Order: sequence, then C-alpha cells, then structure tokens
Amino acid sequence: MADKLLEVMDCTLAYGETPVVWRFSFALEKGSIGCLLGPSGCGKTTLLRAIAGFEDLRGGEIRMGGRTVSRPGWSLPPERRRVGMVFQDFALFPHLRVGQNIAFGLTHLPERERARRVADLLALVGLSDYGDAYPHQLSGGQQQRVAVARAMAPRPDLLLLDEPFSSLDVELRELMAREVRDILKEEGITAILVTHDQYEAFAMADEIGVINQGRLMQWDSGYNLYHCPANRFVADFIGQGALLPGKVVDEERVECELGILRGQVPAGCEPGCEVDLLIRPDDIQHDDASPIQAEISAKVFRGAAFLYTLQLESGAQVLCYAPSHHDHAIGESIGIRVEVDHLVMFPQHG
Repeated sequence: MADKLLEVMDCTLAYGETPVVWRFSFALEKGSIGCLLGPSGCGKTTLLRAIAGFEDLRGGEIRMGGRTVSRPGWSLPPERRRVGMVFQDFALFPHLRVGQNIAFGLTHLPERERARRVADLLALVGLSDYGDAYPHQLSGGQQQRVAVARAMAPRPDLLLLDEPFSSLDVELRELMAREVRDILKEEGITAILVTHDQYEAFAMADEIGVINQGRLMQWDSGYNLYHCPANRFVADFIGQGALLPGKVVDEERVECELGILRGQVPAGCEPGCEVDLLIRPDDIQHDDASPIQAEISAKVFRGAAFLYTLQLESGAQVLCYAPSHHDHAIGESIGIRVEVDHLVMFPQHG
C-alpha cells in the first residue's frame, strides 16, 4: 500500500474506561483531501489529535508513508511526524506581521530561501500585498488563509484542519472551503478536514467519513453519501429527506403512497419486504398536471427556489424544491410527480 500516505487501522481511543472512537479504519492517498464529518461529540477531533500524535491509542495502528507512527503503548512524537495543523481560532501570533507568521516554522531555511517561500505562499493565498500587515488588520477569511499558509510553509506530509471555518460567517464558509481546496491541490498537500458542516465537506473533500458516536458509518464520496447512504444515520445526517413506508414488488419496483417506483432494489430486499423509502426534495417534482396532490404545510424561500413541506393523504410528509416563481400558499394543494434516480430503502424493524 505504498500509494497510501495515511492509514488508520482499526483504531480505538478512550478517555478513562469510556471509548470515544471505536475500531475506526480509513486510508488516504497522497495528494487527496479527506474529511471526518459528524455531530458534536462524535469523536472526530479526538481521532484527528491521535493522527497528530496528541492522543494515545488503546487499540489499532496509525501509519504514515508505510511507517507506523502510533500503536498501543508507543507513539512517535508530534514534532517528528511532519504534520501541520490549522486550528479553529487560527492561532496567529498577534505581535508578528503576516509574513513573519508564515515564516515561523521556516527557521531551518537560509534567509533568502525563507523569504522566497513566504512570498510564494502569500501569492498562492492571494495576499501578496499583506505581508507587512498584522493579523488584526485582516478579515476573518484573510486570517484563515494566513493560517493555512503558515501550516503549509514547512511542506508537511499531512495537513490537519480542525473546524477551520467555524468562526466565519455561514455565507463565507463554503467559499473558503473551495478556496482552501484549490490552495492544497496547487501544492499537492494531503489533508484531513474535521467539520460538522456537510456543505464544507462537500466543497473541500475528495472523500468523507461520516461518524456517529465514535464509529465510522460510511467512508465515501459526497455524491455516494447523498445518493447511496449505507444506513439510516447517514441518510438522515446528509442532505434532507423523508422516509415513506413501502413494499417491494420485485427486484426493480417498490410500491408506496406515491405509486410504483422503479430502480434497482438493494440485495436482500425480497418481494413483499416492507421497507422505508428515502425520498429527497429533488425526487419530488412540482407538476400541475399530475393526479397526485399534496398540501403545502410549510415553505422556506431559498432565493432561486422554495423548499416546500408537503403533506400526503396519509398524513406522511415529503419535501419538494420548486422554482421560486412557483409561489404557492400554505394550505394550498399542488400536483406532484416522483422522479427517483436512486432507490434508497431500509428494511422496517418492528
């Protein structure tokens, strides 16, 4: 597995007798960006700290470049791992200028080479004119880019980003995630992002691991997490949607309140099997000519579209995106049709 820069193998972490991360495994190829995504308290930051060398393993192994850096009872010191970190609060030195902040980890380089590296990074992050500014003179987004540049300056083998966008405005987070992704790709740096925000994860990461209570639910692309969730937790955590009861007709059809839906029925769902179907907002199309009617129980304006909550005859609810010029009132009934490209379902349990 020489192409794997990072391998987290069956790792368990605990505080006292309480497991925080349980038998966790994933791998990152050199130059790729991974993400640990989950709600607060799920163990993602603890795992990131273990990769950095700040937490000891109770079980499993962590390898970097094929070399073991952590195992129970032994850990390579953080300063010897060639790992950079970007923290939630950026942790810039307020008394140092921007260029001095970026150069902080480059004392081993000759002065001319150090200055060249700082200039290159300032240009890369779009701050060539700010080398002599102090951090407090920058916006939050600019400070964030300086923090990334400082962490990248020594050319670490792996860059760890712990909720780096959490202090920024919501509107700025996704934009910054895309910008940081471009910067990392330009430098060819392998990185791991920790976040609870799925849109940051989608904007930045090549692969995403969804975590629940210290366990890895699914490690996959953002596209597959949305369209092919491995379990109910991933289906609920990623995107929006509703679960409708249905019954499997055959290997290509499922019957539910919205009619017969066609698609590939997952293995193990035999004819007659009672299932819950995941219906996403983009699976429901507004169609005045459709015989299927649903009542609008709530609406949210999203600029180009309305997100309608629709109540079916049974009382079950689904979500629907409709262009914002289709402005309907709460309590009004509208026609809908279903267009499901990916049938996602889970067997009903009791």
